[in-house]
Amino acid sequence: MTDHVNASGDDVAAAQRIADCYRRLREELHRVIVGQDEVIEQLLISLFAGGHCILEGVPGLAKTMMISTLARTMSLSFSRIQFTPDLMPSDITGTEVIAEDRSTGTRAFKFLPGPVFANVVLADEINRTPPKTQAAMLECMQERQVTVGGVRHAIDSPFFVLATQNPIEQEGTYPLPEAQQDRFMFKVQIGYPSYEEELDIATKTTGEFNLDVSKIIGAEEILELQKVVRRVPAAEPIVRYALDLVRATRPNEAASPQLVRDRVSWGAGPRAVQFLIVAAKARAVLRGNLHVSTDDIRALAAPVLRHRVVTNFAAQAEGYTPDKLVSDLLDMHDPHGGGLLADNRVNKMISA
Repeated sequence: MTDHVNASGDDVAAAQRIADCYRRLREELHRVIVGQDEVIEQLLISLFAGGHCILEGVPGLAKTMMISTLARTMSLSFSRIQFTPDLMPSDITGTEVIAEDRSTGTRAFKFLPGPVFANVVLADEINRTPPKTQAAMLECMQERQVTVGGVRHAIDSPFFVLATQNPIEQEGTYPLPEAQQDRFMFKVQIGYPSYEEELDIATKTTGEFNLDVSKIIGAEEILELQKVVRRVPAAEPIVRYALDLVRATRPNEAASPQLVRDRVSWGAGPRAVQFLIVAAKARAVLRGNLHVSTDDIRALAAPVLRHRVVTNFAAQAEGYTPDKLVSDLLDMHDPHGGGLLADNRVNKMISA
C-alpha cells in the first residue's frame, strides 16, 4: 500500500539530495564501523526526522564511536556526558557564576553553558544518574532550551540526543520511567556482530586503524532536509494503518486482540503515531521515494513501540517481550493478508 503523488521538481531534487547524502553518510560511517547497517539506518532516520534515540546494548559494541563518528561526518558539534550517580542537573545544563568587569570593577552573573549545548549529545548510560538529572536532560530534549535564573538560553538546532543504556549490571541504576522514554523517537537495540563482522573488527582494530572521516553535510543543510521530510505526503490509508497498529497495543481498546488484553498493562500513546508517521516519511525519502508505504511503517514499528508498551507480569514470566508483541501485531495487520486476523472476533475464535 503506497501513496502516489505528483511531486514538484524541487521536491524530487530534494529527495534525490537526501538519498545521495544518506548513501555517502553510510559509506563514511562504514569506514570506521563494521556492520550494524540497521542501527545506522535508524540513527539517520531519527536525525532527519528531528527525533532522539535510546541505544541499548552490552559494552564494547562501538556505541560511543558510532555516535561521535556520525557527528564528525556532519560537521556538527559533539558533546559526551558520562552519567554518574553524583551528576547534578547544573552539571549538564550549565550554571551562573559571578564575573567581574575589569574595566568598571562591577560584578554580574554570567551564564556558563553546560555540555548539553551541542548539536549531537551522547548521554552515556543515562540510567546511572538520579531522576532529577534525568528530568533535566529530558526537559532540554523537549523544550530545546535551558532556563537558569529566570533567563532562557536556546539550544542551537539541529539538536540530536542519543542516550545509551547498558542492559546488564542493573544494580544501582535508575531506569527511565515510561513517560520519559516516550520522548525518544526510537529505542534502538544493538546486538552482537556476526562471525564475519567480528573477524573484520578484530583484524582492523588491532592493526593501523584510520578513524578519519570526511565531512558530508552541515547543520544548515540538515535543517533544510528535515523540512523536506515533513513535506513528504502520507495518504489517509497509511495514517490509518499506523493508527490502527498503535491503538492495537492498548488493552482497553474494544478492537485490541486478546493477546494484548492478556499480556499488556499499558499501550503506546498518541506520540507513537506521530513518531511512526514522521519516521516512515524519513525512511521513504532516504530510500529515494516521495511517498510513504506500509512497508515503511512496518519496518519502524519495533523501534518506535518497544519502549512504549508495558507488558504485565504474566507476559514477563513467560518471556513475552514487547518486540514479540509488535511482531505478532504486524502479522495480524498484514496489509497483504486480507486483514482477517485483525478482526477481534476471529482472534477470540482462535484463542478459544
